[in-house]
Amino acid sequence: MGRRLLAVATVMTLAACGGDSSPTPTSPEAGTPNTPPPTTPMVTPLRRIVENRGLRVKIGAAAGALFNSTDAASAQYMTVLAREFNVLTPENEMKFSSLRPSRTEYRYARPDSMVTWAASNNMLVRGHVLVWHSQLPNWLTSGSWTTAETRTLMLEHIAAVAGRYKGKLAAWDVVNEAYTDGTPTLRPGFWADRLGRSYIEDAFRAAYAADSATPLYYNDYNIEGLGAKSDSVYNLLRDLKARGVPVHGIGMQMHLIAGQIPTVESLTANFARFAALGLKIQITEMDVRVPTPGTAAMFATQADNYRDVLNVCLQTTACDMFVVWGVTDRASWIPSTFPGQGDALLFDRDFVAKPAYTAINTLLSTR
Repeated sequence: MGRRLLAVATVMTLAACGGDSSPTPTSPEAGTPNTPPPTTPMVTPLRRIVENRGLRVKIGAAAGALFNSTDAASAQYMTVLAREFNVLTPENEMKFSSLRPSRTEYRYARPDSMVTWAASNNMLVRGHVLVWHSQLPNWLTSGSWTTAETRTLMLEHIAAVAGRYKGKLAAWDVVNEAYTDGTPTLRPGFWADRLGRSYIEDAFRAAYAADSATPLYYNDYNIEGLGAKSDSVYNLLRDLKARGVPVHGIGMQMHLIAGQIPTVESLTANFARFAALGLKIQITEMDVRVPTPGTAAMFATQADNYRDVLNVCLQTTACDMFVVWGVTDRASWIPSTFPGQGDALLFDRDFVAKPAYTAINTLLSTR
């Protein structure tokens, strides 16, 4: 996950029970339904609106620590996740440090269970992420690797992980957050420091060799509107496309601050220029944080921000996915990273739908 937000991002390294029938989530271990009491009744779920109306844009959420866990809230979490969304992104489970405690050991049980559960609930899965400067294991970052060895480590990881999920995913975030905010320079990090910019192209070519059927994405934050960082990413992808590198889409993370998002005009123009490169566009990690405890006014602004971003996606033919970075404010990465801020998602800590949920539900219902 790109764990940085807008102006302060440089400090970081890291429901509605529908009138229509909705899928009942099933446990990959037990294969039995989870059926806790519904929340916010008599509203058509987001995914059911999308499916019933045949909308191009799929609606998704990142699945995190509450997924199929021993937490008392897990059953309700699983119900809301399956009812409201038709795309699932593993929040951390496919990252390098989660998968590989050692060079020779891969731990696939948790991401495998997410992929299996998603399929049983008719959900797509976004793979996240193959190559990133963060959340790398100590055995990797502390090693005295040569340039050739470093490249081999990256390529073997891509081949193994992308190969395992070949044909099972709707997209892969191949490279995440390669550029520093506001500059045309690569972000310092394990891969860039040792391999230079070539690691980006090598990663895409390796992912394509492992799974040529799954669309491959570059993913980043602070690139949603026009600006210096989005210019850098645009120039990178234009160059890669011109040289035949298999990059198929751009992931706009959209970690936003309520009331401080780019203008609709800036979003629209930026989406248009990436689309003109022949790239698909996906909103991959959206949340809109507010000072906590949130006020009615802030939640109204948050709702406007969610609606405006989704509307730009709906109006951009190349945009085909809208993924929120979590399900409930009960389980969000933001409060621990930005103390005093949070309440960034569509459902509150008690799984009650917030004004942001109502705003995007209404928008989808009118398309």
